[in-house]
Amino acid sequence: MGHLPNAAYIGAVALGALVFSFLYWGFGFLRMGTTGFIAQAHGINDFEEVRYTLVRALLLSFVLGLLILLLQKPAFILAFRLLESSSEVESLTQTYVNIRVWSAPAVLAFYAMLGCMIGLHNTRYVLYLQLVLNITNIVLDLAFVNLLGMTVNGVALATLIAEYLAFVVGLLLLRKQIGSIFTKPDWQRVFNFARISELVTVNANIAIRTLCLVFSFSYFMAQSGKLGVIPLAANAVLMNFQSFIAYGLDGFAHAVEALAGGACGAKDRTAFSRAVKLTTFWALGTSIVVCGIFLLFGTSLIALLTDLKEVRSYAEIYLPWLIVSPVISFWSFQLDGIFICTTRAAEMRNAMLVCTGLFIALVYVLLPWLGNHGLWLALTLFMVLRAVTLGVQYPRILRSFASG
Repeated sequence: MGHLPNAAYIGAVALGALVFSFLYWGFGFLRMGTTGFIAQAHGINDFEEVRYTLVRALLLSFVLGLLILLLQKPAFILAFRLLESSSEVESLTQTYVNIRVWSAPAVLAFYAMLGCMIGLHNTRYVLYLQLVLNITNIVLDLAFVNLLGMTVNGVALATLIAEYLAFVVGLLLLRKQIGSIFTKPDWQRVFNFARISELVTVNANIAIRTLCLVFSFSYFMAQSGKLGVIPLAANAVLMNFQSFIAYGLDGFAHAVEALAGGACGAKDRTAFSRAVKLTTFWALGTSIVVCGIFLLFGTSLIALLTDLKEVRSYAEIYLPWLIVSPVISFWSFQLDGIFICTTRAAEMRNAMLVCTGLFIALVYVLLPWLGNHGLWLALTLFMVLRAVTLGVQYPRILRSFASG
């Protein structure tokens, strides 16, 4: 979209992605909750429970996906009331969401499958799935937009197809690792009340936490839209950098989920602490490298994402916020992984509620005072608050090994 002649295309896809941050990433608990339970079952070699945990998560995913399809109209009405922009951007965004929403069942099931793979320490399969999803999406984007002359509708259709393909490939990979998933399961064990109650409680808390996180990033983009089309487009370009940071450094968070989660299931404090320290060390080193990449090549990366000179010039002004972001952000990612693998969902929920409230207050104060710099400062402080509110509770997790 950044290579088309109108900045409204970038803004539309950015706002459309925010809508699905509410609808899809709001259900990120399907990945995180599944990882915690799978990792702990794997830690005590209960492979039957691994299988049944996955079945429960997939069934829940399908039900929630169908509910999204049934309730899409009121959900989109609410979303568009929250995300204000120009009439042109809103019209293009409507086109995007009307197409992409049909991937809901596949996307939610995909989250559950990723959670299972991470919990089983099989991050190689996670890599394969992400490659399938992203390469397919990129190739189809280029085909639909550059070759067929489509715009926002082409981007949405490309994502829709890529998400269903990733879902199918995920099922095939999991069948290879743990056998047939739905063939003659012990339904009495699948619907074990205690297990379902535990799953629902953890997932509900993670859902509240995730919705608060998604709301915060969406609120950031909504405030960007009020600054104008160019600031919205520039911030959307820069948020791709933040996504790069999140997805890249989340790899170490996923590692701590798997390794520390297995140690938690086995009640091995030594292995747990070793996993936390090792993954955090490598996450810190990687974050410093990423800072260097953004410092040296940030301007070129912006140019890669858009040809629009106004957008590029505006984005370059705020690039320093992204240069320092990796070493600030990775702490919260690591702590998320630690709390996920120990299924400390209530603590995550409470911390995120506090952080979200403080973030809104920071935007309210800093945006009128510093403009877009104030918006980025608020987001940076939000990442600091996420780390602090979880970090102060980490010793309690270590003490639980002794009490357990």
